[in-house]
Amino acid sequence: MTDPVFKVQDSPPVEKSADTGSSVQDGEVSDVEKADLTTGNPNRNEPSDPAMPEESEGSDKTAIEFPDNRPRHAKTGEPLSLPREIIVVIVVCLAQLMTQAGLGQALATTIIAGDSLGITNPASRSWEIAAYSLTVGTFILPAGRWGDLLGHKRMFVIGFAWFSLWSLLVGISVYVDPIFFDFCRGMQGIGPAILIPNGIAILGTLYPPSVRKDMAFALFGSVAPGGATLGAVFASLFAELLWWPWAYWVMAIACLIISGVAWMVIPSCPSNGGKSGLFQRLDGLGSIFGVGGLVLINVAWNQGSSIGWTTTYTYILLLIGFLLLAIFAFIESRAAYPLIPGTILNTKLGFVLGCIACGWGTFGIWVYYTFQFLLTLRAQTPLLVSAEFVPCAISGLCAAVTTGILMSRIRHPYIMLTALCCFLTGTILVATQPVQQTYWAQTFVSMIITPWGMDMSFPAGTLILSAAMPREHQGLAASLVSTVVNYSISIGLGLAGTVESNVEKGGLDMLKGYRAALYMGIGLAGLGIAVAAVFTVATRPRGSVGKG
Repeated sequence: MTDPVFKVQDSPPVEKSADTGSSVQDGEVSDVEKADLTTGNPNRNEPSDPAMPEESEGSDKTAIEFPDNRPRHAKTGEPLSLPREIIVVIVVCLAQLMTQAGLGQALATTIIAGDSLGITNPASRSWEIAAYSLTVGTFILPAGRWGDLLGHKRMFVIGFAWFSLWSLLVGISVYVDPIFFDFCRGMQGIGPAILIPNGIAILGTLYPPSVRKDMAFALFGSVAPGGATLGAVFASLFAELLWWPWAYWVMAIACLIISGVAWMVIPSCPSNGGKSGLFQRLDGLGSIFGVGGLVLINVAWNQGSSIGWTTTYTYILLLIGFLLLAIFAFIESRAAYPLIPGTILNTKLGFVLGCIACGWGTFGIWVYYTFQFLLTLRAQTPLLVSAEFVPCAISGLCAAVTTGILMSRIRHPYIMLTALCCFLTGTILVATQPVQQTYWAQTFVSMIITPWGMDMSFPAGTLILSAAMPREHQGLAASLVSTVVNYSISIGLGLAGTVESNVEKGGLDMLKGYRAALYMGIGLAGLGIAVAAVFTVATRPRGSVGKG
């Protein structure tokens, strides 16, 4: 399919669309018009489905479209050479890969690192995962704003440098204590929190709306399963053949190298900031209360599973967290530069984020308890378990490519509904598998199905929000999806851990505790399917009954 060529003229020319042959003024929908489509701008005459933006006829603004849809320098407009484009996409995708590798390396060494640090409570071991996901999810929102104001390339490079520093300190924590280890894991997660929204924003600003952009986003999501598997495999190798802290030290070296490469190859991105009133433009006060509230709520949920909900300070942390969020909402309603502008929030956007929260909360439970099931109940080595997760990477790549093709052909709500069904099916398979059953029966099938939930929901949700935001707020678009993805993983683990600790009878019935936690994941996935079904029906175009 050939994209039409449009040129800037005093009066908008009428061109023939290469797809339909219909007359279209100024070509495809501009970023601002897409924001109108998805947020329900009342200035438009006809409402449109936010999940499938349509082309606009009679735009009031002159749009600049290029015939090849290649990424271009933000300042000069010159296209990037194909080799450089490939390198840029690879470097940006490495942000997603290394983020998931940070999750996978902790999953594979949960028991070994826990024994080395003196962590004996199974519920407390979930903090090795939850502390990381907590800060990834919590700091993404302000990190997106940092990129909008200070430059996405600059923040992307800083993110990898920060990731490198705290990966080094996580390894050094073996000489200190478990509390310092969990603290360093949390600080390590701030690196990915900076990388993810600014990486997606780089892709959003480089590419005009096109199939090429869809594929770039799909590739970004496709490396997630591979990253988790890669991190788990290398961490297992170091843990069994050398020493588990080397997994973090090698990651520190890799992140530092990637940071330098990113500085050299990624073109400069426009920033909207100035030195005057920077704290206000960053919404510093709102960030403090928002991040503080999210952290305290998450800590309370995860501490409740390890020390019990009868401990007084658990409730106090939870109440203070909700109070801080209430203050955050009050500040945002009056802020000149709010983190989340009220104009972008609507019911349909809430449906999308609700689907993502349920799906990825289920994923966090699935991946953690599948690892624990195989490591503990089947008594397999970390390296063998990591190898058994390799099909996730292959299936995830297939899912991402397929999703990249489907997103330009079918409505996004259908993709989201399918993703939730994959999350549900994969979790049911693991929750009901017998301990002595062969890997190739239910476990292998679950490894094939679950990645489709990841790699269908993430790009679909990201593109919906990316299309809803103007170019200068691409960091915010990426932040909303990534915040919900990572924060829901941590909250999901807290909920599942609470269920597990109340069912396993002090470690006497681990199988029953694991199954109960996985049933919690099944419930979340079921809720997500219900939300996705309502969303699909609610956004169905009028007059499409019987047309699919």
